[in-house]
Amino acid sequence: MSARIIPVQPFDYVVFGATGDLTKRKLIPALYHRFLDGQFDERSHIIGVSRTKLNDADFQKFAREAVTEFVQKDYQDKKTIDKFVSCFSYLANDVTDKSGWADLDSKLRSDPEIVRAFYLAVAPSLFGPICAYLDEKGYWRRDARVVVEKPLGNDLESSMEINDSISEVFAEDQVYRIDHYLGKETVQNLLALRFGNVLFEPIWDAAHIDHVQITVAEEVGAGTRGYYDESGALRDMVQNHLMQLLCLVAMEPPASDDANALRDEKLKVLRSLKPITGDAVSRMTVRGQYRGGAVNGGSVASYQDELPDDKKGSKTETFVAIKAEVENWRWAGVPFYLRTGKRLATRVSEIVIQFRAIPHSIFDHAEGAPKPNKLVIRLQPDEGVKLFLMIKDPGPGGMRLREVPLNLSFAETFSERTPEAYERLLLDVVRGNQTLFMRRDELEEAWKWVDPIRNAWDNASDAPQAYTAGTWGPTASVALIERDGRTWHEGDD
Repeated sequence: MSARIIPVQPFDYVVFGATGDLTKRKLIPALYHRFLDGQFDERSHIIGVSRTKLNDADFQKFAREAVTEFVQKDYQDKKTIDKFVSCFSYLANDVTDKSGWADLDSKLRSDPEIVRAFYLAVAPSLFGPICAYLDEKGYWRRDARVVVEKPLGNDLESSMEINDSISEVFAEDQVYRIDHYLGKETVQNLLALRFGNVLFEPIWDAAHIDHVQITVAEEVGAGTRGYYDESGALRDMVQNHLMQLLCLVAMEPPASDDANALRDEKLKVLRSLKPITGDAVSRMTVRGQYRGGAVNGGSVASYQDELPDDKKGSKTETFVAIKAEVENWRWAGVPFYLRTGKRLATRVSEIVIQFRAIPHSIFDHAEGAPKPNKLVIRLQPDEGVKLFLMIKDPGPGGMRLREVPLNLSFAETFSERTPEAYERLLLDVVRGNQTLFMRRDELEEAWKWVDPIRNAWDNASDAPQAYTAGTWGPTASVALIERDGRTWHEGDD
């Protein structure tokens, strides 16, 4: 089965922060794959802007190196790479220096049929000034798009300030707040699974679902990134990625697949989240910080040891577990357990829908008790969907019950390569499709829910609970779910 490739209009994609790690590791490889598949050609231009003193040839070399390093060898074709890098040009300019902006005139085309998009892969403090300069220099158009990366603030107030500065120039329908988790194939398949089949939606409620688990676990550490110590796992992962996944699981069926219809329903979920404040923070949340241990057979340092001397003693959390509740008719009484962290036992992102036990078992004399069904949606790695069911183990000698998965493995079912999230999101910007991007009111509601937790932690005298690298986090996270008579899903068993 092959994917249908739909070409996009020619575009001018201006990337601010063009020589950064994000551009090299994600943006250029993603654009190359779309070029390789024929979704755009040499009529489209990628214009890099950065303070680094390069010329067009240097930036084309940078793009070639990014493809060589971060694209699998099987997909590297010299003639295609040559054509692809010919789309690249460069402007050396400090975005805070207005004098250099006039040179962008020679790069941008005025043809209204050519889509104009600006990707701000820079610090959020520069979002407002860049947008203002684009307007001042006449590069803004009503049909132009601007893409902004997280972090969009570190609390509600700072998020609103950043968004206010962007909205002074760009209307909401021009702003694309990117969350790469929403571009993952399996995340979108959650929508298809729920709303494209008659099987699940009638039982997608509190009467049939016992609880939901959302886990985003990483083996890597925080390293020496200064941003992470200012952010922590709550801001870096929960406020955006995990809450967006929760919304897709919990939302009501939208009237259509229109971007705003979908985002309206996600907003309702965010507004239905039960606030976690006061004493509830200590009961409903766990924060941890990894110490030294072993990951993949190799020893790793503690978070504290990775920090520079002036950061030693930091209380930044590298692990978070939360018991969330959605207070509406569909989900009343169903807990959503959220868990994310660094230096955990394995790298996995998945959603587990745990259904309720059967109301009555007729298999009193069977070998093996019936287990409740569960649906496991694996986002990474080994993307796929598994529905665990009870069957009779084959063979004579009585009834022996066994739990087995119906397994939809993307790698086995679809022979072609699965596109990375940025491939879809970058060209959705060109298409003008905002479905997989966060709207401002969504972002602000998420901050409203997260901020009281963050404030309670900041004012607490105790430090995050220590956990050994290579484990599943603090023991308190186990207690968080087990005191409700449930356990974390950790694998296919």
